[in-house]
Amino acid sequence: MSSQSLGVEQQALVDALNAEYAAVFGYGIVAAFSNPARAAEVSADTAAHRARRDATTDALRAAGVTPPPAAAGYTTPFPVTDPVSAAQLAVQIEADVAVAWRSVVERARSEHTRGAAIEALTESAMRAARWRVNLGIAPPSVALPGQP
Repeated sequence: MSSQSLGVEQQALVDALNAEYAAVFGYGIVAAFSNPARAAEVSADTAAHRARRDATTDALRAAGVTPPPAAAGYTTPFPVTDPVSAAQLAVQIEADVAVAWRSVVERARSEHTRGAAIEALTESAMRAARWRVNLGIAPPSVALPGQP
């Protein structure tokens, strides 16, 4: 299926997949600059995004959509040079992913897709809150995760 013939739900899933690709890439940068004491958190977050990426790829294929490949590279919204900026990038990654999954929630046509999107949005909001706690940001949660 070409991107022009994608349904609303499928396009939202493609957008979420692209956000997950960027998240996996971004967590590689987070890992490089993060406090070593956070290695287990970074590893778990990276694994969660890889699993979500793979599940989204499978969902698109099941819908007859060829998933787009990951980009060759991604840019960060700001320089990452130390543990603080690495944690700030993790917060930004989760915020970006939340926007994509909220869009899937809003555009889902099937209960299964909507449920998976709500789960992805919730997990992203929880990871973002944990990173905000690590940064000393209060309150650590936002009222409407994924709101652009």
